[in-house]
Amino acid sequence: MATKRPRPSVLIIGSEAQPFAKTGGLADVLGALSPALARLGWNVTLALPRYRGVEAGAVIDTFPVTVGGYTRDAAFHEAPLADGARAILIDCPDLYDRDALYGPANADYPDNALRFAFLARAALEFAGRRGAGPSVVHAHDWQAGLAPVYLRTVYASHPVLGGTPSVFTIHNLAFQGVFDAAWLPRLDLGSEQFTVDRLEYWGRISFMKGGIVDSRVITTVSRRYADEIQTPDFGFGFDGILRARSGDLVGILNGIDMNEWDPAHDPFLPAPFSADDLSGKQAAKLAVLRRFGLPADDRTAKRPLVGMVSRMVDQKGLDLIAALADDLPRLDASWIVLGTGDPTYEDLWRTLAARHPDRIAAHIGFDESLAHLIEGGADMFLMPSRYEPCGLNQMYSMRYGTVPVVHAVGGLYDTVVDYALGAPKGGEGGPTRRTRDVGPVAPRRQSHEAGTGFVFRVYRPDALMEALTRALTLFRDTRKWKAIQVAGMQQDFSWDRSAREYVKIYERVAGTRG
Repeated sequence: MATKRPRPSVLIIGSEAQPFAKTGGLADVLGALSPALARLGWNVTLALPRYRGVEAGAVIDTFPVTVGGYTRDAAFHEAPLADGARAILIDCPDLYDRDALYGPANADYPDNALRFAFLARAALEFAGRRGAGPSVVHAHDWQAGLAPVYLRTVYASHPVLGGTPSVFTIHNLAFQGVFDAAWLPRLDLGSEQFTVDRLEYWGRISFMKGGIVDSRVITTVSRRYADEIQTPDFGFGFDGILRARSGDLVGILNGIDMNEWDPAHDPFLPAPFSADDLSGKQAAKLAVLRRFGLPADDRTAKRPLVGMVSRMVDQKGLDLIAALADDLPRLDASWIVLGTGDPTYEDLWRTLAARHPDRIAAHIGFDESLAHLIEGGADMFLMPSRYEPCGLNQMYSMRYGTVPVVHAVGGLYDTVVDYALGAPKGGEGGPTRRTRDVGPVAPRRQSHEAGTGFVFRVYRPDALMEALTRALTLFRDTRKWKAIQVAGMQQDFSWDRSAREYVKIYERVAGTRG
């Protein structure tokens, strides 16, 4: 009688995940990827800290975890995820029972090196106590960057974990986990790690670099971003490190939760709608205008509504918007903005809203119901990011028939097809130094029927204005506008598609075990 083969397994390590803790897109990714992998037959364990306020899970193990000279008893809480995946929440109050995940305001906790080294060690120790180790360890961003390092060093001869291959995913290269080299012995790492081909980075150590150099395969969250981060303009000092491993660097586009973001079944919308019947979208538009205190009569309801849900920082293109602060209110459009960030940009939107109360409204902060309502009710969605590893809002927008206006970078380039109205103009010229090293940036398709949004390719205020003008001009043609909406709504941005690509990577590296 044939012995039943065990299911392949993956241990995913990250610092945040829905529905337990979230500061950004990483949480959405880990919360959705884990069940998607389970649907493909993998045994999935997601390990993350049990931060303050997290009540989920039942304790299934407790044991001491040591990092350097620091030892604490950690409790491991198991919480079920969808489709048979599970989360293991690592409870160490001394490290994780704090006001914020990473630090107060825009600062970092001074012991973040220890906090996230402990995460990697605790997750690996938990896996090592199960009897059979995971087929693959998948670490995400700098906070889990020491997991591949520990597998190659501390656990190299471990009876269960020895030889376990790792995959490392870069979600945002701008955040690199850089610490003083004096941390090395306190993290159970020897001085041999302080070399240019190991963790040393400009006289300090980088957790991100550790993950890159010691993982079998490096992935990032879009194909375009995988190319961009190998250039000086987008590499944040890591471009040479990544070029050295270019053969092991793969871009896999993030997905979105197609159930949570579904205009046909969204509880935050006043009426359902779909690509076959868009009539409910007008109800959402009126609802969001009223929610933001803007006029919602027949005349204003026919005016195009531009929405934006974003962190208010330079990376998200707020400097371009600031440069156009006098010009945007003159366009035939209304504007609704949701977000928080740099006080300068928060004040910019407050000022614009005060000056143009019949056209512009801003909510400083975040509200999940408002985010859904904006996606459902806006006609256009603005994402002029300076760089964008993947981006999720442009995919949410297309799912809701809200046409994105984006800069051609990272995942925005990979997901939004420009609707070309004749020859490019002004700021829509050819490649600039910023993008020349990663190939041409012309739209992938120049088809009036295939377009899903409006793209500008040079990071300048005039290029953004040109793209907005093109969008506002086409909005008057209801037949063509509906074609763009429907084309976007028919795109497949599901996590099942993305998970299949990760499984290919897992199967590739699992064959290298030992």
